[in-house]
Amino acid sequence: MNIDYSEKIPNNVGLAENRVLKRALEQWQPAFLDWWREMGPEGTHDYEIYLRTAVGVDPKGWAHFDFVRMPDYRWGVFLNPAEPDRKINFGAHKGDPAWQEVPGEHRANLRRLIVTQGDTEPASVEQQRHLGLTAPSLYDLRNLFQVNVEEGRHLWAMVYLLHAYFGRDGREEAEALLARRSGDADNPRILGAFNERTPDWLSYFMFTYFTDRDGKFQLCSLAESGFDPLARTTRFMLTEEAHHMFVGESGVARVIQRTAEVMARERIDDSAEVRRRGVIDLPTIQRYLNFHFSVTMDLFGADVSSNAATFYSTGLKGRFEETKIDDNHLLEGAVYPVLEVRDGRLVSIEAPTLNALNERLRDDFIRDASAGVERWNRILQKQGVAFAFKVPHKAFNRRIGPLAAARIDPEGRVVSETEWSANVNRWLPSESDRAFVASLMGPMTERGKFANWIAPPPRGVNNLPVDFEYVRFN
Repeated sequence: MNIDYSEKIPNNVGLAENRVLKRALEQWQPAFLDWWREMGPEGTHDYEIYLRTAVGVDPKGWAHFDFVRMPDYRWGVFLNPAEPDRKINFGAHKGDPAWQEVPGEHRANLRRLIVTQGDTEPASVEQQRHLGLTAPSLYDLRNLFQVNVEEGRHLWAMVYLLHAYFGRDGREEAEALLARRSGDADNPRILGAFNERTPDWLSYFMFTYFTDRDGKFQLCSLAESGFDPLARTTRFMLTEEAHHMFVGESGVARVIQRTAEVMARERIDDSAEVRRRGVIDLPTIQRYLNFHFSVTMDLFGADVSSNAATFYSTGLKGRFEETKIDDNHLLEGAVYPVLEVRDGRLVSIEAPTLNALNERLRDDFIRDASAGVERWNRILQKQGVAFAFKVPHKAFNRRIGPLAAARIDPEGRVVSETEWSANVNRWLPSESDRAFVASLMGPMTERGKFANWIAPPPRGVNNLPVDFEYVRFN
């Protein structure tokens, strides 16, 4: 199922045959390009970057690599092929044919899901727009720009659905996606994590590891949707999302590798001594991990949620790998454990599974994210460094839901405000931590060279050498 690049908007959805939709998207396109010039990667308009562009939706041969100026990148609309006779696999409509049009009674909820997902895509570009000025290598700079253009394409994916299926309301929502700004006091992005700053590359790698992994789980849930165009759209988005998580996991791994090499070579473990060697000490990396993990926990929503129950029971949003779960996919009468604070400690209680779907998805995420953290620990073990990274308790540093009312440490203990204040700089990055990491950030634009605080990758992009000229500065 190839993509038509002869069109002004590349697509595989037959835009040429739908003149009204084509005209509407072509009218939105200049506003998108204006937003990109204003809020996209800073100072990059003349760079030629070795980028991956989708040319089809076949996973065995969907991408083409070549040098592209980012303003000339061909953003478009790509859906997975339709599955013949696809059925809804869960909820009250289980067994019914998947919807090809928006069911009127579910219109508002479906639009809300699409807008919320769509809002995260430009937000992350805005959060990362300054990072190109301090990239630790051309390899990393290229990977940053690849993530940026694909987040832009994921915005196009959601905007297509809004324009194609929601009429005037959808067009207004699409315009609003370009009007909000990450961190803006008056018109911020919808979700809190997408209003946080991403001031340095350690933050960026943690963001792409943890927060883009939340994106994976949200997209996997939406890929189960009974609304077939949404399911097909998100399935292809997942193909691109895998690279974003790779950038995060491998980026943090390379930071750890470099620090561990220095510690082993110099036979030091004191953080101040490690910092004096121009690398990031392991406790600081742990504090960054704690912060980004806890911020991502909030992205899954309230632990007990009537909205989650509605989305599931109406067939709009499933569970992670819904069809692989061995139950009746109705969840009536089923229960799932959630946490509450009672008498100064965390306790587990049973909630209706339908209402605890956010918590189940959060637990799916934690298992997946924890496996990557263990891979980071194996780097330390190979270097003989006696330190182990640990994912904090899921109740730590929460800002939404009932757990936000308590102070909970990384081990899951409820602590007093006094104890929290006394220890917060041990658990979360302090201003001095961030200042130190910022002091290491500086552009390394010499081909094949890497900043001192990060190790080179084991291999380059698309089987090219690590020292390939991934970015050309014109």
